[in-house]
Amino acid sequence: VQLVESGGGLAQPGGSLRLSCAASGFTFSNYAMSWFRQAPGKGLEWVSGINTDGSSTYRADSVKGRFTISRDSAKNTVYLQMNSLKPEDTALYYCAKAGGSGYTAALNEYDYWGQGTQVTVSS
Repeated sequence: VQLVESGGGLAQPGGSLRLSCAASGFTFSNYAMSWFRQAPGKGLEWVSGINTDGSSTYRADSVKGRFTISRDSAKNTVYLQMNSLKPEDTALYYCAKAGGSGYTAALNEYDYWGQGTQVTVSS
């Protein structure tokens, strides 16, 4: 199993970024996926999740109305569209594969993680 994130970088407050996570080594359409983040000096935080076929999505309150998760089974890729970025969104963002088909926000239900992509929001 391999998860490779990309798309991070420097954005100004109010700006946008789109993160991608390319998955391989497993049947992508059989598993829920999520994005997590870790800000400097803080613990890992669940950001957003999506079920196997993309019909249901979930977001943390801190990103509702600003971030949108999606997936493309033809490309084995999960995305995180981030709009109206705030300095407090600065973090290392990880995508993760759930251990099953059901959605969960619990860290211990995710069995594979990418290496992370850095997002910095600053003027």
